[in-house]
Amino acid sequence: MAAVTSIMRAHQILLAQLDTLLKPYDLTFARYEALVLLTFSRAGSLPLSKIGERLMVHPTSVTNTVDRLERAGLVRRMRNPRDGRGVLAEITDEGRDIVRRATADLMGAGFCMGMYDDAELGEMFDLLKTLRVAAGDFGP
Repeated sequence: MAAVTSIMRAHQILLAQLDTLLKPYDLTFARYEALVLLTFSRAGSLPLSKIGERLMVHPTSVTNTVDRLERAGLVRRMRNPRDGRGVLAEITDEGRDIVRRATADLMGAGFCMGMYDDAELGEMFDLLKTLRVAAGDFGP
């Protein structure tokens, strides 16, 4: 119970701090993650279903996230030319600019993990990796 409570509380603390850093860009960390994912895609666009799969979130959450990003002019929706039915989210030039600036701020703040050195961050990743592998996030 103590370990679970600590992990959940750490998540709350980090999310609040990251969201505070992203507030000037009218982003939450969830919306930032979606934009970053789009910047890493070859064409700058992905099907909404693929976004949900890669971010490991429910389709409704993806829809809400893309809705907000679209209203802000950071992504645009378009029909998937491969199947005609599906919908793609494509990052805009403004979205790319926001990601670049927001990432610089997050990196400058050490993603709010500056109280740990590189060795401690590596240990933390390794400890949590066991849980993530068991959940199917990635292979061992």
